[in-house]
Amino acid sequence: MPVRIAVVPAAGLGTRFLPATRVVPKELLPVFDTPSLQHTVDEAVRAGIDHVVLVSNRSKPAIEAFASQTTGNVKLSVVHQDAPRGLGHAVECARELIGDAPFAVLLPDELLGDSSHLRDLISEHDKSGKAAIGLKQVPRNEVSAYGCIAPQGVPDATGRVGIRDVVEKPNSVDAPSDLVIIGRYVFGREIWGHLASLKPAAGGELQLSDAIASLARKGGVVGVLINCSRDDTGTPLGMLTASIDAALRRKDVSAQLRAWLERRLAQ
Repeated sequence: MPVRIAVVPAAGLGTRFLPATRVVPKELLPVFDTPSLQHTVDEAVRAGIDHVVLVSNRSKPAIEAFASQTTGNVKLSVVHQDAPRGLGHAVECARELIGDAPFAVLLPDELLGDSSHLRDLISEHDKSGKAAIGLKQVPRNEVSAYGCIAPQGVPDATGRVGIRDVVEKPNSVDAPSDLVIIGRYVFGREIWGHLASLKPAAGGELQLSDAIASLARKGGVVGVLINCSRDDTGTPLGMLTASIDAALRRKDVSAQLRAWLERRLAQ
């Protein structure tokens, strides 16, 4: 069955972006001249997705307004996660709309340069029938900021590697590898049982990484190394650099921006 539906968690309150997020949800803040969330939806559509489920919070009516006003070859639905119960719970909130169909999960605070990586994950899931998880390699001293995988061997020439386990935010000494999970996933219906059996982690949240780890221990997960650019928009500085990157890719403004940056940096 082809992957045609995607879940985009967007229920967070964006406290790192205060005071801006008092009036505008973080996901709708602009990356250059386009809302961050629109970039994520566009990536999904280019990868063949035609239905995107936004998991929002009732305190963010602007997300529903965004969904109602979006046009094009995609259906946008909104479900609610009103309590901060973790990413695993956010995905579960969309289950009624997904059913048993395979689906993607895209975290909107990670913007990829194009849709090639998501297409790779979908292709891997179609071929192997296993969950396909986006990975990147980071310096050892950065693994504590991510979910880190225990790989089966080393990635092959196409960047594929089996996953034996996942450790959430390990210290650099105990980390099982330097390969970490980024915010792109493709799952089959098998993930629902692992989500349903989750026990709350620290802070009472249900972690998606714990469900992936449970599935991985049964041999059901493959990792795929990212093959395109990536911007982390989870912080104000990340949002700024993502905006600059987006503008530099735009033919109508890139030359002027490059010239201004050169002049500014020369001062």
